[in-house]
Amino acid sequence: MRRTIVRALLLTGLFGFVAPSVGAAADGEINLKLATVAPARTPWADLLKRYRKAVQKGTDGKVKVRVYLNGIKGDEQSSVRQVYKGTLQGAGVSTGAMATLVPELSVLELPYLFDSYDEADRILDGPARPLIEKLLEAKGFKLLMFSENGYRSFGTKKGFIKTPADLKAVKMRSQENQVHVETYRALGASPVTISVGEVASSLQTGVVDGFDNTPLFTQAAGWNQQVEYYSVSRHIYQPALIVVNKAWFDGLDPEVQKAIVEPALGLEKKGRKAVRALEPLLLKNLEKGGTKVYELTEAERDAFRKATRPVWDTFRSSTTDAGRELLDVILKAKGSK
Repeated sequence: MRRTIVRALLLTGLFGFVAPSVGAAADGEINLKLATVAPARTPWADLLKRYRKAVQKGTDGKVKVRVYLNGIKGDEQSSVRQVYKGTLQGAGVSTGAMATLVPELSVLELPYLFDSYDEADRILDGPARPLIEKLLEAKGFKLLMFSENGYRSFGTKKGFIKTPADLKAVKMRSQENQVHVETYRALGASPVTISVGEVASSLQTGVVDGFDNTPLFTQAAGWNQQVEYYSVSRHIYQPALIVVNKAWFDGLDPEVQKAIVEPALGLEKKGRKAVRALEPLLLKNLEKGGTKVYELTEAERDAFRKATRPVWDTFRSSTTDAGRELLDVILKAKGSK
């Protein structure tokens, strides 16, 4: 029973907005279906309930909101494509998955780009946001709010990862994003791109010997049951985005648009705070579950920073002018604390 409750408390706030192909019922009501990978009794399930209440109140019941939990509306990659096509109204996905159709957003996945949560918030909520919104709108998406996965670290079967040398030739599951692949290559690892649903079985069968993800998602997905070691490297801070199909959004009355956007913006800080508050508990829970945890020193992290810095150069040379502009804005903001 306790395990079930803990798992429910751990799942991240990656949720999406999903709607039928027609935005309004015959009686003029607008049906807004909200889907999330989180189960009940999670911080994001609670926030979705607040969001639903706020939207329905703000439209005097004109917008009818239904919340779907547990990821029953599909995974990140398919959600991005369905929102793009307009078969889904919206989705909540990591920036790594969003980069499937907006590749410039891979800049946000660069290793050791953000030194702290405060820095990430200051830059993403400040100078980077208009550029991110512009990039999304060019591909038919409307940004409602930021969420986050948090800082990713290494989970492995064969020992702690304290130095880049510890990853040499190790088969590591990589998210299906080129920056993640290049990061592993820079560290000497052998990256294998595997979808989320196949990671646990790949660890069991030896297709891979490890992965990187947040403490939260590691336990929510049960991946911790397949590894013995978790090395807190915090090498990638990964935001998430809540987006809707822009054509659908633009077709709504201005009053309805306002009622959809304002509650989402109001929940950004609350959502981040709720996810971040879990991290100390999550690390302790990993150890209680039998996974050994090691916190890298700053000197050890510096070795990873140095080894992965060429990934920044690779991104700069391969991205578009808009991608380079976004990187430059972020770097300038980092230097203007």
